[in-house]
Amino acid sequence: MLELAIGIILAGCGIGAGLALIAGIGPGIGEGNAVAKACEAIGRQPESKGAVTSTMIMGCAIAETTGLYGLVVGILLIFVAPGIFTGVLQRTLEAMNYIPH
Repeated sequence: MLELAIGIILAGCGIGAGLALIAGIGPGIGEGNAVAKACEAIGRQPESKGAVTSTMIMGCAIAETTGLYGLVVGILLIFVAPGIFTGVLQRTLEAMNYIPH
C-alpha cells in the first residue's frame, strides 16, 4: 500500500513537471513573431533600428518570464516535491499508527 502511494506521488510529480514545461512553447512562438515583426519594421524604416530593437528586446525579456516560471515549477516538481509529499505521507501514516507490512 505504501509503495503504491509513493508511486502515485512520483507519477503525479512527473506528469505535473511535464505539463509545467509546456509553458515554454508560448514564449518561443511569441518571441519568434516579435523578432519577425521587428525585422519587417527595420526593413521598412532602417533609421528606426535602435528604437525597434530596444523595444523588441524588452518585450522578449518580459515574454520569457512565463517560460522561466514554468521551468522553475517543473524543476521543483521533479526534485523537491516528491520528498515533501512522501514525508507528509509517512508522517500521516505514523500519526494513524499504520505499520506497513
